[in-house]
Amino acid sequence: MSPAINIQHHYPVSVERLWTELEQIDRHVLWMADAVKITFTTPQERGLGTTFTCLTKVGPISLTDVMTITAWEAQRAMGVRHSGIVTGEGLFTLQSSASGSTLTWAETLAFPWWMAGKLGEILAKPILTALWKGNLRRLAKLL
Repeated sequence: MSPAINIQHHYPVSVERLWTELEQIDRHVLWMADAVKITFTTPQERGLGTTFTCLTKVGPISLTDVMTITAWEAQRAMGVRHSGIVTGEGLFTLQSSASGSTLTWAETLAFPWWMAGKLGEILAKPILTALWKGNLRRLAKLL
């Protein structure tokens, strides 16, 4: 697994408002620059056990990410397992504060050998960190 990527962003809105946007997985393409298209593979589109594929593009690299929602605590946390070409775990956690709410995004990913394996993971960390920080800034525009 890659070195963990942990980023945070503070939003001047309630946890309830932040969760209302975050729980709409189909809308993640509106704020995640690397998420091109989401296709659900279960009838449900929210909640524990939801599965979907996400056409993901980072620079010249494009792949289909296969994901399962592994944690779902309304207004608190959403977890995902990546089981496609790139594997790993991701977790969004939300925390309330007097001035709004904070979203923390934590990911660990494992790259296949043909994506340079562990070396690729290390090299990708600063790129993904910058990309995902931008994603959290774009999310703010939807709130």
